[in-house]
Amino acid sequence: MGKRKTPGINGSSSADIAFMLLIFFLITTSMDTDKGLARRLPPPVDKSTIDAVDIKKRNLMIVLINTNNQILCNGDYIELAQLKDRVKEFIENPYNDESKPEKIDEDVPYFGKMQVTKNHVISLQNDRGTEYQAYIDVQNELAMAYTELRDDVSQKKFGKTFIELDEEQQKAVQKIYPQKISEAEPKNYGGK
Repeated sequence: MGKRKTPGINGSSSADIAFMLLIFFLITTSMDTDKGLARRLPPPVDKSTIDAVDIKKRNLMIVLINTNNQILCNGDYIELAQLKDRVKEFIENPYNDESKPEKIDEDVPYFGKMQVTKNHVISLQNDRGTEYQAYIDVQNELAMAYTELRDDVSQKKFGKTFIELDEEQQKAVQKIYPQKISEAEPKNYGGK
């Protein structure tokens, strides 16, 4: 008896199977998406119309995060937990303190004439060595300060939180507490 040769495996459909497996895994797997802060950038400014912006010192709050992730708020080292309340007090300026933003009479829809600190600016600065998480934590505290101020005035006037208001009511509340956060380019400030 002669030896019988075993037939070889037909490899012509291997490429088709590999292609189908690739498509299957591409469709069924999910990719991680980057998460970040929801910020809407202002429109670009025409360079020919830029004038020197003069901000009075009392209207400016400087929040600096150094390379050791320490927070310096208007020259004082503070803890992250203190930042929100400091920012709220600065923006609101309830007692018209001379060291806090000046109050200006403004005609606000639904509210009438009232004094607001519309010229305030919070300047957020960080060191190149600042950890990303520390920067995000400070951003969250700043955003939370505005959210709480807006919620307070919304509850008093409309009995709802700011997010529950209609668009016109939200614009009115934003006129009382406009969000003005200026972010500077990171520099090398160093530690304490």
